[in-house]
Amino acid sequence: MASRRKFIAVTGTGLLGAATMPGRTVFGREASSREKRSKKNLVIGIIGAENSHTIGYGKLFNIEKKFPGIEVKYVWGETEAFALKAQKEGHIPVIVKDPREMLGKIDALIVDHRHPKYHLPAATPFLEENIPIFIDKPFCYRVEEGKEFLDKARAKGVPVSSYSSIAQSNATFDIRDQVKEMKDIEQVVRYGVNHAGMHNRYGGIFFYGVHTVQPLMFMFGEDIREVRMTQNGENWTASIAYDNGLLATLVFTREHYGWSTYVTVKDGVKKLVSRVPEPDPPRNYADMVKMFRTGELPRSYQSILNGVSVLEALEKSVESGKWEEVKYVKI
Repeated sequence: MASRRKFIAVTGTGLLGAATMPGRTVFGREASSREKRSKKNLVIGIIGAENSHTIGYGKLFNIEKKFPGIEVKYVWGETEAFALKAQKEGHIPVIVKDPREMLGKIDALIVDHRHPKYHLPAATPFLEENIPIFIDKPFCYRVEEGKEFLDKARAKGVPVSSYSSIAQSNATFDIRDQVKEMKDIEQVVRYGVNHAGMHNRYGGIFFYGVHTVQPLMFMFGEDIREVRMTQNGENWTASIAYDNGLLATLVFTREHYGWSTYVTVKDGVKKLVSRVPEPDPPRNYADMVKMFRTGELPRSYQSILNGVSVLEALEKSVESGKWEEVKYVKI
């Protein structure tokens, strides 16, 4: 256990902080290719249309034109109906019958399946061709699979990222800064929606749990030792035990859509509220676009994998009802 804790101390919060500060890791085959991407118009392709996010990307880039010079030109859908709906509502010009039809035609790829088990197989042919990739949340379904993919991305110098839009927001960054200034936090309670339930066909806790878990890890650190899910009827909570003694409780709401975080301190219970406005377009989109253009990673690969490790432990606890150790994998 001591060696695992040492590993987290080195690779967890520290690496995440490094990945979200100036001077972040920059990937790309050559500086010249990054410079070319930063100046040219970019064509994006999307794999997956069942999720409403694909229509959102179409509206963002093609209709609202929040990022001039960038177009979502291609989409592949799990069904013809999904693809047609995304094309119509997102003004996406071309539907492809096979995602590989986009090879050689796009400058960046977004993978947007609902179940994370489909993400990395869909992205792999594009990784082989050195295409920058953003994988909509969550990154993958099994951490070992994710390590193999990111090891290859690092070796090839191809920028890849994935994150919860809630985690990659000005609000979460500001709350993280507030937490750094608080010295007497005893416990954390975080509320987050999981309206699809813990046994949904999109990966259970992975489907919406990432929006509750990843911001927690960003705000309070990644040195989570073990987790336990508790069920009463259709209601679920999770207990998150940190190495430093901090205990977090996650309350998964079934109807209310939203996320909020409270901490207990010496003088009572405090709700953590952002002090800064959200930009337009939001930070999560801007950071993705910056990665596509420059190769600069919004989050460290280690942090991406750590989040998957915690989700895997939570999934095990859904079935066992017991405390489950978080098994981290080093990249």
